[in-house]
Amino acid sequence: MIKKEELQSLFENELKDKLAGLEGLRKSVARRILGGIALIALPIIIGIAVFVYIDSNINMSMDGLAKVLPFIIIAFIITGIVLLILNIKKKKEYRRRYKIEVVCEVVKAIDSEWSYAPDDRITQSEYYSSDLFRKNFDRYKGDDLISGSIEKTDFRCSELHAEYKEVTHDKDGKRQEHWVTIFKGLFFHADFNKNILAKTYVEPDTAERLLGKFGQKFQMSSKGKLVKLENIEFEKTFAVYSTDQTEARYILTPAIMEALVNIYKMYKRRMYLSFIGSRVYVAMSFKKDLFEPKIFTSGVKYSDVEFMFNLFMMNATIIHELNLNTRIWTKE
Repeated sequence: MIKKEELQSLFENELKDKLAGLEGLRKSVARRILGGIALIALPIIIGIAVFVYIDSNINMSMDGLAKVLPFIIIAFIITGIVLLILNIKKKKEYRRRYKIEVVCEVVKAIDSEWSYAPDDRITQSEYYSSDLFRKNFDRYKGDDLISGSIEKTDFRCSELHAEYKEVTHDKDGKRQEHWVTIFKGLFFHADFNKNILAKTYVEPDTAERLLGKFGQKFQMSSKGKLVKLENIEFEKTFAVYSTDQTEARYILTPAIMEALVNIYKMYKRRMYLSFIGSRVYVAMSFKKDLFEPKIFTSGVKYSDVEFMFNLFMMNATIIHELNLNTRIWTKE
């Protein structure tokens, strides 16, 4: 497994040339996108400006221009749309090569035994098994699936985006639809060494963070009773609910509570965890797509590779911080 200090060497000796080799394709994709948008937008803007100017500044009949100009605008718009459609294939090719030549190499450098599937994701069954997000989704997407083992602990991880369709009506009664995100980010699960009988959930403690101790009165969940723990910093960061208070305290040892606080400080993202069956599930929220190639800025940047590396290392961080490789318990 590559160390953080060795990543710079990997970038300089291997990845930098590969990224530079993709720059021509990236620029071609960017030019086509911008060109298509320009062909669609500019004729409309110019057409409106011409009509306004002539109508207000020139005493002449607009009949001839009015008949011709819309056809010119439509021709430009159609050309722009065609250009964008033709660019889809080139954009897919750029993404495919980036995943194979760059992302896959970073994964292999971390651990050559890990399996990486750029177009695969955590299954819906795995997502539901976590019981982290109970809202039914209408759209479920994801990619960049990694599966493997770290020492004795198996894991699976991918980017996910689950959404539901919200239907509202405006003041005139007109139906409106828009997509609402349930979860977007990295979703991870791993062996937890023991068959857990109850269900324990760790969620961001928004109420106490905003309202202090008074916020504890608003800590309610359908996932079980609130579990009060002794780690003050952990209590300020997370709220714990469980169907068994005793087992929750058995799972969330002082070491694990400290580890979860450390992980939160490291990634600075909202985290959701559940301990169910023999697995620990972790969902870490991100607003942006994580492992996609840049289109409008240079892709030859060490910072992008470092960001990718840090996210993939989340698998190892969680397993090591939670001490999942220490087989203290035996499975029943």
